[in-house]
Amino acid sequence: MKIVVIGGTGLIGSKVVEQLKRQKHEAIAAAPGTGVNTITGEGLAEVMTGADVVVDVSNSPSFEEQAATDFFRTAGANITAAEIAAGIRHHVALSVVGTDRLQASGYFRAKLAQEQLIKASPVPYTLIHATQFFEFLRAIAQFSEVDGAIRLPPVQFQPMAAQDVASAVVDAAVSAPLNDTIEVGGPEIFTLDEPVRRLLALDRDPRKVIADPAAPYFGVAVSERTLVPEANARRGTTSLDWWLARNPAPQAQ
Repeated sequence: MKIVVIGGTGLIGSKVVEQLKRQKHEAIAAAPGTGVNTITGEGLAEVMTGADVVVDVSNSPSFEEQAATDFFRTAGANITAAEIAAGIRHHVALSVVGTDRLQASGYFRAKLAQEQLIKASPVPYTLIHATQFFEFLRAIAQFSEVDGAIRLPPVQFQPMAAQDVASAVVDAAVSAPLNDTIEVGGPEIFTLDEPVRRLLALDRDPRKVIADPAAPYFGVAVSERTLVPEANARRGTTSLDWWLARNPAPQAQ
């Protein structure tokens, strides 16, 4: 199959393209750097010519609500129009576990708007809700620093490796559309502070990680199960220990 991967040069997209090519599919990385711009529409018609499936793993460059909403609505409208013109048979999109439970966040309101556009499109779809990636644990620490300490709510947290996210996206892309949402998460459940504490210890980062029930998650109050999928969700196979052993802290420049 010919499969177009919107956001195909990013963290998840590059892994999706690689896995699809290993399965002998024609996988095309579509991104501004490859001449495809979903905001202006540049290159969309050309890249979708002859394609069977479109995978969208792109993300807004801004978490601010209006900017994110404008990005998802504009990109979504342009992608849908190009898909209809090209006769695309399946649209696969990556989103976030708990999107509907994180509506106090402007960014997640924008994500929900994106999902609603996908569901309203005549193109058959599969939505994938993934939990947070191991690769963003350091970013969580940075965002959650208060007076030199990392304060995180000790709620359930089921992070997963980007490689496992990509595998779930690939499996959906080569299968029939579900016109529904599937959830994927990591193989282990922690409290949110645990993986961050372990990562900082590995990095020899002296900042203390404090389990604070009043602390927000990216500025939003969360409850015990806001960030985890349902029990029947697909689980990745990469453990946190395995990932930590192979992902040392970035070297200072």
